[in-house]
Amino acid sequence: MADLDSRISQGRGDAPADLVLRGGRVFDLITGEMLTGDVAICGDTIVGICDDYVGREVIDVTGKILVPGFIDTHLHIESSCITPYEFDRCVAPRGVTTAICDPHEIANVIGAAGIRYFQKASEHTLMDIRVQLSSCVPSTHMETAGAELLAEDLAELRGHPSGIGLAEFMNYPGVIYRDPEVMRKLALFEGGHIDGHCPLLSGKDLNAYIAAGIRTEHEATSADEALEKLRKGMRVLIREGSVSKDLHALQPLLTERTAPYLCLCTDDRNPLDIAEHGHLDYMIRTLISLGCPPLAVYRAATLSAAEAFGLKDRGMIAPGKRADIVAIDSLEGCHASTVLCGGVVLTDEAFAGRQVIDPVGRGSVKAPRVTADAFRTTANREDTPVIGIIEGKIITEHLSETIAIENGDKRPDIARDLIRIAVVERHGKNGNIATGFVRGFGLQRGAIASTVCHDHHNIACVGVDYDDMALAANRLGEIEGGFVVAAGGKVLAELPLPVAGLMSLEPFEEVRDRLVDLRAAAKSLGVVLEEPFLQLAFLALPVIPALKITDRGMVDVTKFEIMS
Repeated sequence: MADLDSRISQGRGDAPADLVLRGGRVFDLITGEMLTGDVAICGDTIVGICDDYVGREVIDVTGKILVPGFIDTHLHIESSCITPYEFDRCVAPRGVTTAICDPHEIANVIGAAGIRYFQKASEHTLMDIRVQLSSCVPSTHMETAGAELLAEDLAELRGHPSGIGLAEFMNYPGVIYRDPEVMRKLALFEGGHIDGHCPLLSGKDLNAYIAAGIRTEHEATSADEALEKLRKGMRVLIREGSVSKDLHALQPLLTERTAPYLCLCTDDRNPLDIAEHGHLDYMIRTLISLGCPPLAVYRAATLSAAEAFGLKDRGMIAPGKRADIVAIDSLEGCHASTVLCGGVVLTDEAFAGRQVIDPVGRGSVKAPRVTADAFRTTANREDTPVIGIIEGKIITEHLSETIAIENGDKRPDIARDLIRIAVVERHGKNGNIATGFVRGFGLQRGAIASTVCHDHHNIACVGVDYDDMALAANRLGEIEGGFVVAAGGKVLAELPLPVAGLMSLEPFEEVRDRLVDLRAAAKSLGVVLEEPFLQLAFLALPVIPALKITDRGMVDVTKFEIMS
């Protein structure tokens, strides 16, 4: 009652507001007008706009435009390679005040304990981290993960204040063919929010998938695909990550008419990309520069996102809404100078004052030491399936090449850019090693290895030299996971990620600098991809067409089966 009384009295001007923003103009996302007057805040809530207010504290934002805090509608914080606390410190100052995350990366390594870690961390970050419950751990039956989450496991995780609903349902064949465990999970969240993940799904299969109660989708890679999903009632999330770059393809769809049904997400960006380009602020700038109306863009980044995920308390600068506010230089520039999350002004002191909980998932890399012979490909047929990388996409081509068999092995062929790829099981369950071929790296020597390997997070390794591949893979066990680049029998660069083999314990600035070194080392081996490490990680995700690899072998995703 005291809080309610304070909000009303401060909104009416009977008592001084806790905080007043003075001198800026509010961008009204309903009418598109620029509104003048103070913004009054009581605690974590906006209580007044368009008028003069007295405040216990006043912040001068003269010359600035005030917009609602940005909402990233789908990401995996683990894929930024930093903890939730460092992610908070990295992106919130850029205006991202809400992040709707799916912690299925860490859940695939250590199960429910990983989700609980994110839930507890969300209680102490300045930005509002919303923790969806991971629907597909593992993503399919065609991989070896470190854990499995059934419907009864998810039921025990419900009820935390950070929750919204069920995270991206990647096993779309399980939905449309009514797998019993999939049905139990869908029934558990029926009537609530269920996030989607159905790349290239169309026609009656898409109808069936949506009929399951799935409301949002971020895997559209073309305007036609997104338009069909919009027409069938889905909210489409425009994605622009470090690897998955769909913004340019979907940008023509974003108008003032469609903006209420389009949102923005990153899914995912690492600290180096964030430093060089930005986060959601980068997406906003880019969309406007490509000709999208600013009103449509800012709606998608804020109000439409809030509405899509049932967050009725945010998305506008208006009385009664959560005080998530960003002061920017211009709508086109979108450079934040002052950011408020729930009424808290983001400063170094505010970040330093957070309570930090202990990390989890240490010592999770339990892979056996391997030798060069582990990366030979035994086969009796020269016809060979090859994963074809499409840069900027996580979908791949299913190629076929003739590769000669020499002494019982198919060797990498750098002249044709046919590079060995391998996945080594690292959870200590079966020691599986699968090998295949990939085209698109441009690798001329050496090897690259990673424990960021979606979604099972085994060791993924590409190389043209088997000794270097063994060196890189074994080094990952020594540093508790991460990224390694090796050549000539030496480690050229590495980034340890000891939290479940996914996240660093270092500040994001240190991770950013290490990624610079890793990128340079990869390029020195001939790599032509802008982001080779996350591109590698997605080559092991067997729910994204068309050809992938897991520790159990090459996967024809279109047929949803392991190739013999």
